[in-house]
Amino acid sequence: MQTVLDGFTPYPAEFAERYRAAGYWRGETFGRMLRERAAAHGERIAVVDPGGHSASRQESRWSYAELDRRADRMAAGLLARGIGSGDRVVVQLPNVAEFFEVVFALFRIGALPVFALPAHRRTEIGHFCAFTGAAGYIVPETAGGFDYRELASQVREQSPSLRLVLVAGEDPGEHERLADVPCDGPGPEREPEPQDVAFLQLSGGSTGVPKLIPRTHDDYIYSLRGSVELCGLDEHGVYLCVLPAAHNFPLSSPGSLGTLYAGGRVVLCPQPGPETAFPLIEREGVTITGLVPPLALLWLDAAGRGARGYESLDVLLVGGAKFSEEAARRVGPVLGCTLQQVFGMAEGLVNYTRLDDSQELITTTQGRPISPDDEVRVVDDRGADLPDGVTGHLLTRGPYTIRGYWNAPEHNANSFTPDGFYRTGDLVRRLPSGHLVVEGRAKDQINRGGEKVAAEEIENHLLAHPAVHDAAVVSMPDPYLGERTCAYVVLRGEHSERPPKAVELKRFVRGRGLADYKVPDRVEFVEEFPATGIGKVSKKDLRAAIAAAAADTAAADAVDTTATTTV
Repeated sequence: MQTVLDGFTPYPAEFAERYRAAGYWRGETFGRMLRERAAAHGERIAVVDPGGHSASRQESRWSYAELDRRADRMAAGLLARGIGSGDRVVVQLPNVAEFFEVVFALFRIGALPVFALPAHRRTEIGHFCAFTGAAGYIVPETAGGFDYRELASQVREQSPSLRLVLVAGEDPGEHERLADVPCDGPGPEREPEPQDVAFLQLSGGSTGVPKLIPRTHDDYIYSLRGSVELCGLDEHGVYLCVLPAAHNFPLSSPGSLGTLYAGGRVVLCPQPGPETAFPLIEREGVTITGLVPPLALLWLDAAGRGARGYESLDVLLVGGAKFSEEAARRVGPVLGCTLQQVFGMAEGLVNYTRLDDSQELITTTQGRPISPDDEVRVVDDRGADLPDGVTGHLLTRGPYTIRGYWNAPEHNANSFTPDGFYRTGDLVRRLPSGHLVVEGRAKDQINRGGEKVAAEEIENHLLAHPAVHDAAVVSMPDPYLGERTCAYVVLRGEHSERPPKAVELKRFVRGRGLADYKVPDRVEFVEEFPATGIGKVSKKDLRAAIAAAAADTAAADAVDTTATTTV
């Protein structure tokens, strides 16, 4: 019988049976997966943590056997502190070895990691804790110059469900050290079942703070297995985890979990820039990694200027946002490796270009689905199917695509069709080969270098400022990140003579506890907004205006550069 989480059934029974019969779901769990890999690979290195997040961190090299032992001892310690099956635990750790020790321990006892990112702050973490009724919260001591102990104290004050706050580091402040938790006590009385929800991931968050995505052991492990096969990854593969470890892309495409499934080695990169990554690639013989487009451009530029160290790379995956054709064509000649474009979503569907695809397909498309049973529809605004080559809305369902967000019936009604297709919000066109070309987003969401920013959320924070009458946040083109955020602001009449400066509004938004990437990149003050025929704010006109302004600025900069060079 299929188990549920707080009344949530991940997949209808008929589809679950179909996916088992087809061999996609094989009755695997993450806890047993690690146990089997430890038995098979023993002292083969599983995880390399070079340190670097703080002065006190030393390098760690854990074998499969050691990771398995650590997960068991951490599981026993968490059970002794009252964390049990079904409990939610917000995990906000950077790229450190403890991330795997913690999440596999939670998998073993049937508690659910809620995967938060290092960039999240009080607003987001407070929401995750309150919405899930989280029993635990696990953070680093410091990372990237930010003190997570203070954040944990703030969150704990507003989250009555939190029973346990653990800090990975030597000085936990008023909290408890993560290193003091492991013990040799008994393990769980019941191990999770393959159809159980394994963890909660974050959606892109088109309307504010992210929705929560329930992934089962069976469906997620199938996506790992499919990704490993398509990326040619085996026990000899070495994966560099450059992006935040808890993000879906570096977790599963094929990511760190896919690498552990294959019996390979995961190398954690504390900073994503080439000055840190290239030496690690050279030292560890890294064969595969995944980047978002802005990082890929940084790496290409560094290699073009003569930086070395990346020569062992066989495959570079680029995803999270659309990779421009011009940049895609540079990967092979500059980095000397094969590009695999990845287009997917934490809700499920993942597309890859294949290693044996033509260069034209690799550089101009975002791939085709992992599974033969990934059902893909491209439809018009009325929901009617469109022929190949015509741009429309992407709908999908399949053996690793969820059928609903956790505890969000109001979102599910809009995000899923009655027959279980997920409305992705992407605009795509499909080629006769099945490859998809991503043309943009249908939702009012800004993709800032792979980080999704919801305009409405930022507008609401701006409106809390006493001088702001109205606010509209739109995307503006950017050659580096793809898109940046521009906030158009109408001030209250009484503040027109002494208006706040743009920097003050940015400081105000940041002070409300938002992640830095959500703070508007640009603020424009206007007397009124353009309106549509029925009186709504015309964001289309605002986007056009800021695009024109950005183009004028770029042109002026080009003229200045030319003049300086001539002189």
